[in-house]
Amino acid sequence: MSSATVAKPPAKQPAPGRRRISLPVLLLIIAGVLVLTSVVRLITDANGITSTGQMSTALRLAVPIGLAGLGGLWAERAGVVNIGLEGMLILGTWFGAFAGYQWGPWVGILFGILGGALGGLLHAIVTVTFNVNHIVSGVAINILALGVTRYLSTFAFESKEGGTSKQSPPVDSLGEFSVPGLSDWLQDLNEKHWFLVSDIAGLLGGLFTNLSPLTVIAIAMVPLSWWVLWRTSFGLRLRSCGENPVAAETLGVNVYKYKYLAVVISGGLAGLGGAFLSLVASNIYLEGQTGGRGYIGLAAMIFGNWMPGGLALGAGLFGYTDSLKLRGGGTNVHALLLLLAILLVIGAIYLVWRKRYIPAVITAAVSALMFAWYGLTDEVPNQVVTATPYVVTLLVLSLSAQRLRMPKADGQPYRKGQGT
Repeated sequence: MSSATVAKPPAKQPAPGRRRISLPVLLLIIAGVLVLTSVVRLITDANGITSTGQMSTALRLAVPIGLAGLGGLWAERAGVVNIGLEGMLILGTWFGAFAGYQWGPWVGILFGILGGALGGLLHAIVTVTFNVNHIVSGVAINILALGVTRYLSTFAFESKEGGTSKQSPPVDSLGEFSVPGLSDWLQDLNEKHWFLVSDIAGLLGGLFTNLSPLTVIAIAMVPLSWWVLWRTSFGLRLRSCGENPVAAETLGVNVYKYKYLAVVISGGLAGLGGAFLSLVASNIYLEGQTGGRGYIGLAAMIFGNWMPGGLALGAGLFGYTDSLKLRGGGTNVHALLLLLAILLVIGAIYLVWRKRYIPAVITAAVSALMFAWYGLTDEVPNQVVTATPYVVTLLVLSLSAQRLRMPKADGQPYRKGQGT
């Protein structure tokens, strides 16, 4: 009798879903956008959209957004949703200005980190130990931070010269510096307004011109966070708590400890962003100066798919759109309408290629409206310029939502020993 043939099980098919954009493809997309931006600049003669000054301002505005987003990344990689980033930013601004006024800006930076970390510790106690809903806790911290800083200001600032219950006296500056030689060379190259070369020079010039020491520290936090979270055993354990805390516990990981550490670090990073606002961006604490940057930082984190590199790109994008209202906003935004219209045309062609005809028609119709808006006007109203950062936030999140992959246990309740 012949031996029975054992049938092999069918190969496991990959789960349906969208592939992540690879690094070469992402770099190609960025290069394409730069080329299109340069073309639009030449057509519209809006040289300000890629000027060194514009990029330097964008970087300054992107730093607190990026630090808040980085704080959110640390917390959510450990499985804790941190809606309280805005409140931790507020605490960072107040404590940074308070200590900066008393003992100097460098001490203010440390106190800003401490203030945000205290907010993170409170969030960790409420969510990790008492298992309160993460969203509810975050919203409560945002409200609490606003009330606490207003109350403390009446005692700390109101009796001081230049201070009130809503603002602090001026704080000494950390100072600024530019990279000698390189900064001036890139500035000169940018002012020649050559195709693409001058645009790249403006982009790079913003990274080397009028820098605060705190800006350099903030930029360094991005690769440092990536290295710690993805290249160390500590980071592996922390991320396992956000993916599957029960499995992590069975392997001997103290899940509570790592969640606490992640959320406190999250608050400290947000507090550093708040200190940047009160010590670098304005040299003064002013009630309401965070302006929702904690929420935009959260959006940047989601846009970056919970990865430091993508988060940095998102923060840069939001910082750039925020800078438009400070430097020739109406003219620059009007020029960017043409860029947006062209990008929508490319998007419509891509959707047709993917045989998604209804979304392609909608995209083409929106593109036609953008072309009409650009052609029939010479400048956009100031109200549109002011709303641009928030509109861009909504657009980016809606367009990137289909490729997002959050940590599996993000926001889910966990109790020690539940896996036994």
